[in-house]
Amino acid sequence: MRCTRTLTAAALAVVAGVVLLPTQAQAAAGSVHLYKIYYDSPGTDNRSNASLNAEYVQIRNTTSKAVSLKGWTLVDAANHKYVFGTYSLGKGKTVTVRTGKGKDTATNRYQNRAAYVWNNDKDTATLKKANGTKADTCSYNSTKVDYKMC
Repeated sequence: MRCTRTLTAAALAVVAGVVLLPTQAQAAAGSVHLYKIYYDSPGTDNRSNASLNAEYVQIRNTTSKAVSLKGWTLVDAANHKYVFGTYSLGKGKTVTVRTGKGKDTATNRYQNRAAYVWNNDKDTATLKKANGTKADTCSYNSTKVDYKMC
């Protein structure tokens, strides 16, 4: 009987491991992904720098370590492209990529554009790694809200 109990316990542990381990590994691994697109800045679209900077995309790092975004790109459906320079997104942190002009900080990056990027009705944001592989994509098709949670 002792041998049977040991074998049964081992079999249950294997089954439990198969069920639980992938979920735990995925949760621990996390990702760098699109979090929010604020595509319709408040007020009149007058191309002022304040209005342009109220249009933004947030990118979140849910991994357990900082990730270098150097060479990563953020593009819309019309291929307006923002390329990250030397920049590291800390673990659990979010960076906001604003359309207008400004001084880059740890929490805000600026595309330094004089025109809007994100369409007010529909568009698609794509985040690509430096090697060109797609890290994430987020689409919206709405005129009822000003932002999209990805």
